[in-house]
Amino acid sequence: MTTIQYLSLTKPQRILVNIGNFFKNFGKGFVNFFRGIPVKLLRLWNKVSAPFMTLIDAWKKGNWMVRVNFFVFGFYQLTHREIARGVLYLLYEIVFIWFLASTGSAYLAKLGTLGTFSTSSMYLVDPTYGVADGAFKGGDTSFTILLYSLVTFFLMIVFVVLWFFSIRDAKSLHDNIAVGRLSKNSQFFKDLVDSKYHVLLMAVPLVGLVAFTIIPIVFMIITGFTNYNGSSRSILYDWVGFDNYRILFSGFGSGGGIVSIFFKILAWTLLWALIATFTNYFLGMVIALLINKKGIKLKKLWRTVLIFTIAVPQFVSLMLINRMLSNTGFLTRIFEQFGWVATNHSPFEYKTLARVIIIIVNMWVGVPYTMLICSGILMNIPEDLYESARIDGASPFKMYTAITLPYMLFITGPYLLSQFVGNINNFNIIYLLSAGRPSFGLSSTLGYGDPGETDLLITWIYKMSMESGAEKNYAMACVLGVLVFLVIAVLSLIFYGRSNAVKNEEDFA
Repeated sequence: MTTIQYLSLTKPQRILVNIGNFFKNFGKGFVNFFRGIPVKLLRLWNKVSAPFMTLIDAWKKGNWMVRVNFFVFGFYQLTHREIARGVLYLLYEIVFIWFLASTGSAYLAKLGTLGTFSTSSMYLVDPTYGVADGAFKGGDTSFTILLYSLVTFFLMIVFVVLWFFSIRDAKSLHDNIAVGRLSKNSQFFKDLVDSKYHVLLMAVPLVGLVAFTIIPIVFMIITGFTNYNGSSRSILYDWVGFDNYRILFSGFGSGGGIVSIFFKILAWTLLWALIATFTNYFLGMVIALLINKKGIKLKKLWRTVLIFTIAVPQFVSLMLINRMLSNTGFLTRIFEQFGWVATNHSPFEYKTLARVIIIIVNMWVGVPYTMLICSGILMNIPEDLYESARIDGASPFKMYTAITLPYMLFITGPYLLSQFVGNINNFNIIYLLSAGRPSFGLSSTLGYGDPGETDLLITWIYKMSMESGAEKNYAMACVLGVLVFLVIAVLSLIFYGRSNAVKNEEDFA
């Protein structure tokens, strides 16, 4: 059906056509999916088997020096004028073997038990008197065992990757020499500042990403399978498998059920992130439109007044508002006059009122940022678009929905996503303002903190691991951290993949 034929149909007919096309395309997509499985599996097999085929080819077709490279990193390079590359390969092999022999293997051997004797129980005993002589001997520390074992695993992965690269480079050099193309040591340095400059440029950020992001995330995930807590002076803990996840989702455990509290906090976290993100975004955009409107005087003054909230540190502002809304704060007295709160009761003792206050305060501290961003973008929208719309008789609201809003959403799509993620983890605004109140009434001695109606998952994690008195629960906090990571990752991938900034990046070029 052509576009003209489709437009000539009535509205009910178009609906029927759309429904028919949906099921037709769904059926085709379903069939094509299963039809394409063999091809996808073949491509996957080719990618997986390619490194192994490279190694087999190097062993069969390479000379004895290439085969030595299987055991001594960089041997072929060192013997064929690739000194710099060969030294780097060999140096890593030496350092890794030394680390594994001196440190890594000892910790890997204890990984199964996470240690057997704690430092506090290891004292030298005088065999004559049978009492401790005061000398101290270090014992096992589960935290250190887990951390060093994880670092060793990552170094092993790097070792295997460099082993493969060393052999592949040796085979490539061997093939080049066979056809008369000799390599030079200086070429390695030229490539680093030319064709492979991106490798040199990204090396340091990649190491930082692994050391300060990937390893901590993996460590957090693994800790969720232990009983790591602060309830004992012992520095040893054990593997417990999926017990923490079972306690969280089944609602049963040594401290009672928390599954209902988890889903309440998760629901509020997502609702808060949506409201906080879009209220700041649209209110900031409206203010920017009003200030940029022709005929408005003292534009710089209005922008400066709004920026004052940015100039004052957010920590100071939130603590000041917290005092104003305390049991004896002057804002609380005003709420008492309206009958919104009881005498000498903070507004944060009322769930709905506390949430409304948090959203309003968040708009106060967040709208100026959005206003500044939107102001700059609004100035870059071509005026010709508005002139054409006025000639066609479009109303101001129509121009906003057809020109301004699509352009703003296209430009600020990644910013909206980052704000949404930031609000899921907006620790300051919640903890400094309400501290999560009003409380659910869950005893902090159970090791689950003292969660409240305005707590986000991130503030509950903090309470569980840092404010639970003698009964901290780091393992359960790690489980919640993993869940927060999964929620953010899934939502980010969905929203970013569907945003116009990704799908139609050339529309406004």
